[in-house]
Amino acid sequence: MVGDFKKRIDWLRREIRRHDYLYYIQNQPEISDQQYDVLFTEFKALEAEHPEAVTPDSPTQRVAGRPLGEFATVRHVIPMLSVDNTYNAAELQAFDERVRKQLGETDYDYVVEHKIDGLAVSLRYVDGVLTTGATRGDGEVGDDVTANIRTIKAVPLRLYVAQPPSAGEESPPGAGVPHVPAVLEVRGEVFMPTKSFVTLNKARAEAGEAAFANPRNAAAGSLKLLDSRITATRNLSFFAYGVGEISQPLAGDHYQTLQRLKTLGLPVNPHIRRAGNIEEVIKICQSWSDRRSDLAYQIDGMVIKVNRYDQRDILGATGRSPRWCIAYKYPAERARTIVESIDVQVGKTGALTPVANLKAVQLAGTTVRRASLHNFDEMRRLDVRPGDTVLIEKAGEIIPQVVEVKKEFRPAGAEPFPVPKKCPNCGSDVVKEETGVCVRCPNPDCMGMLKERLRYFAGRDQMDIERLGVSLIEQLIDSGLVRTFADIYRLKKEDLTSLERMGEKSAQNVLDGIEASKTRPLWRLIAALGIRHVGGQSAEVLAEHFGSLDAIVNAGQEELQAVDQVGPVMAESVYQYFRNPRHRMVIDELLAAGVRPQPPAPKKRTGGLQGKTVVVTGILKGFSRQQAEQAIREAGGKVSGSVSKKTSYVLAGEDPGSKLQKAQELGVEVISEEQFLERLTR
Repeated sequence: MVGDFKKRIDWLRREIRRHDYLYYIQNQPEISDQQYDVLFTEFKALEAEHPEAVTPDSPTQRVAGRPLGEFATVRHVIPMLSVDNTYNAAELQAFDERVRKQLGETDYDYVVEHKIDGLAVSLRYVDGVLTTGATRGDGEVGDDVTANIRTIKAVPLRLYVAQPPSAGEESPPGAGVPHVPAVLEVRGEVFMPTKSFVTLNKARAEAGEAAFANPRNAAAGSLKLLDSRITATRNLSFFAYGVGEISQPLAGDHYQTLQRLKTLGLPVNPHIRRAGNIEEVIKICQSWSDRRSDLAYQIDGMVIKVNRYDQRDILGATGRSPRWCIAYKYPAERARTIVESIDVQVGKTGALTPVANLKAVQLAGTTVRRASLHNFDEMRRLDVRPGDTVLIEKAGEIIPQVVEVKKEFRPAGAEPFPVPKKCPNCGSDVVKEETGVCVRCPNPDCMGMLKERLRYFAGRDQMDIERLGVSLIEQLIDSGLVRTFADIYRLKKEDLTSLERMGEKSAQNVLDGIEASKTRPLWRLIAALGIRHVGGQSAEVLAEHFGSLDAIVNAGQEELQAVDQVGPVMAESVYQYFRNPRHRMVIDELLAAGVRPQPPAPKKRTGGLQGKTVVVTGILKGFSRQQAEQAIREAGGKVSGSVSKKTSYVLAGEDPGSKLQKAQELGVEVISEEQFLERLTR
């Protein structure tokens, strides 16, 4: 019945928003992640069955269907000014003196907040619905990154008004049900939690891509991607720290405004504190100096703001910075040591990376002996040479890196480290990418590359071959027993027992691990192949979408790009990988050696598009492009970006363009939105 499904969809939408509020704002979830997923799955299925009920602010509408060509620009109604920095207590006291002098004898207080190492953004809500997300840019004009902002689960697509506490419950500071302004511009910080940063860099290393130097760069890079499907995988988060343009004030001071933002469903940092005077401010700043490593995100200081808005108006601003606000920056923890030598590592995709071997030094609680120089352009910029005294720090408290060379201590005769012209492992002439800074060994038979590829192939997050570790792989390669992935599956017990320190029992354990890996899930094999830009999560997406190894191998580039979370760069990489005869031979050899990857369990699908391939073109009245494509998939169909003889239908809206003409030339059936709805519900 129509009324029943509408009531259920409305209830689920409200309930999901309520649980998002409890999870992201209150940090008091009422249900488990699994229970939440059950609600979300039911909601998503109902929307697929009744696409006319999908709203732009639905929790399912976070990810755009297609990449942008470029970012539009947004002019900030109220400029997003930068904040001046201080580095010690004396400078904070001098700031306070300036505030006191301008305000006279009036009482004033401060709000102290974490200075999160992320990217400042502006979120514009009109009638409670998110309409625009923009970067700070130059303070006057930023980039329109709305599609990427929508992927951040901590950002509400519609403002949520929390209900007041029940009778007898204590109201928290700022509690109550605030009005929702007709226009509300929220300003805050998009950041990447430390755990997500570590996971991302691990995945990039597995996919043969350069690691991000720190969480801020990772967050900024993720927010500036043209494909929001990739941004959605980056696990970004957000904290609101103020307001810009607003049609009606929420409160008369900053602290109360933040509490009101919380009740509207916007995440606010729980560690924000009020301080009655500058001495309290200094104590709060100093208290976090040694505790910042305990946080789930990176901070590089604290931000101190005059609390009352009327006093801020009196204080005003300079050309670029407000006089009512200042940042207290923590010095990055650094250590001084000596570069004893520089090595060049060859990765599994052939990328050559310079690494500094250091005199052992303690840094952030660990002993550091090596530090990445990232790439040869960075090494040249820093002018790092063997024998140099350098300062190192942990990027985002995680990755050791050289940040400064103390050239006054440089020994006589220290020469720049040359960019290699030949691979240090195989002697092949290296090549530099036309775009980017990566230097690569082009020789697919390079032993250094082979060792990294095999180590990765057998790794826990790929084929997970137990007891086939790095040292054993090196022995197998050095002895000539293994040269390809398939050679692993051809090993015999006598091959293994011929190696040093390998008895019969140990050999059998290795063979058992190899045998067990033959039937790993399909996504593990795809991940293990080491295709550039494809890590474990991307491999799962591909396996789930195509269902078989053969389908992935033979997929066209446009068909690949039409897959959720697969952008043009990854699609081209996968397509080109399987068009290489050498790589096709790798697959054939693995299958011949007994590898039988298991396809994902089939999902139960209903709907009239089962097995059909649909191309969407033109402007639809009742659907966004993303909504239509999602409905096709939920009804069992496949979405394609181009028309071919294999296309089942072309769904044509207004101004369909060349795809309609191509469909007519090929005799492909063209359907209207009304016919599309009929097929969805058959």
